[in-house]
Amino acid sequence: MTTVTATKTREISALAGFIVAAVIGLGIVTIAGHVQADTLHDAAHDVRHATGFPCH
Repeated sequence: MTTVTATKTREISALAGFIVAAVIGLGIVTIAGHVQADTLHDAAHDVRHATGFPCH
């Protein structure tokens, strides 16, 4: 019984992780699709500078 329970729990956990990642991904695509291009560029540009990644 323990092996079957552990396997089912692992499968449910993997499925939940996939669903969460899919929802976040679709949210990002939806938001990026509806935002003005300049706004999206400025946000990405600010993140690059905040993380120390050179962009120029």
